[in-house]
Amino acid sequence: MIAVRAPEDRSLASPLGRISPVAKLVLVATWVAGLALTTDPRPPLMLGAIGLAAAVVLGRVRPASLAVALAPLAFATLTVGFFNALLNPANGNPALAVVASLGPIRLTAPAVLAGVALACRVGAVAALGIAFALTTDTTRLVDALVQQARVPERFAYGALAAFQAVPRLAEDFVALREARRIRGLRTTWHPRILVGLLVLAIRRADRLAVAMDARGFGSGPRTRYRVERWSLPDAVLLGAGSVVLAAAMVFGR
Repeated sequence: MIAVRAPEDRSLASPLGRISPVAKLVLVATWVAGLALTTDPRPPLMLGAIGLAAAVVLGRVRPASLAVALAPLAFATLTVGFFNALLNPANGNPALAVVASLGPIRLTAPAVLAGVALACRVGAVAALGIAFALTTDTTRLVDALVQQARVPERFAYGALAAFQAVPRLAEDFVALREARRIRGLRTTWHPRILVGLLVLAIRRADRLAVAMDARGFGSGPRTRYRVERWSLPDAVLLGAGSVVLAAAMVFGR
């Protein structure tokens, strides 16, 4: 089954949840860009911890929900760091200090440091992304992108519809498997199930395109049901986030 974790109402009503989604997106993108410029593990640890703390304190995200969302990404982060350290070219340099060895496999100190730094960066990006997702409503995000970031309506609302259609693919998959079971066919994975999913997805996309054209998306100025405006908390968040990023980079040096 394909599941999309939606933010809770308490998180959307929190101080962080009321911030403009575009402001939060700009801040997360700025922090991620800053992390790409450093190989020190301290700035990612600092920014990731601040992002998670802000999600819990300011975003009212339950620690249990945060842990469930982080669990699979934590495994991926450790895997990336381990293999980056294992396959680092520095392991072939006999002049470097060896941290661990097993037969012909050597782990040198620079390789381990590079693996740890990469794992910290990947983990920080995952933590910031989860904190953003668990405190942001997708519909409000698209409204803010259209009104504040001037993203084309056809692209923005089409992407929102595609995102909301992901759980329906899981429902279609279950329905196709049940239909094959009723006919006495195998219910394991089969290419015909993929073809059926493709046909249903195309039909839904066609109906969605007709519905968007009927509502005049992209035909001219439109009135807004939900109006997104810049506010003082948005500026405070961006200013404080810039200061935190600068402090983290200086601390890393």
